[in-house]
Amino acid sequence: MLNCLKCLSKIDGKKTGIFAAGVLFGTAGIKILSSREAKKVYTNCTAAALRAKECIMNTASTIQENAEDIYAEAQQMNEERAAEEEEAVETAEEEESHEV
Repeated sequence: MLNCLKCLSKIDGKKTGIFAAGVLFGTAGIKILSSREAKKVYTNCTAAALRAKECIMNTASTIQENAEDIYAEAQQMNEERAAEEEEAVETAEEEESHEV
């Protein structure tokens, strides 16, 4: 019995109280997080995230379409430029052949 009293005297009341409060808060927290009201909050947050995702995906699609248009126009410009340069070289060669 004397040994039990020595063990009890070594227990820190403050730490034990904090531990008990943590267990109590944890248990209450689980009940709060699993309540109907919490489920509504989770549902609303998820719905908002899905709306945001949809908006972002629409914006990304628009950007991608614009990038494809820009790429196609740039390719066309380069093809036209190459054709003009080729024509200029051919014209210069024809002029050289006429001069000789």
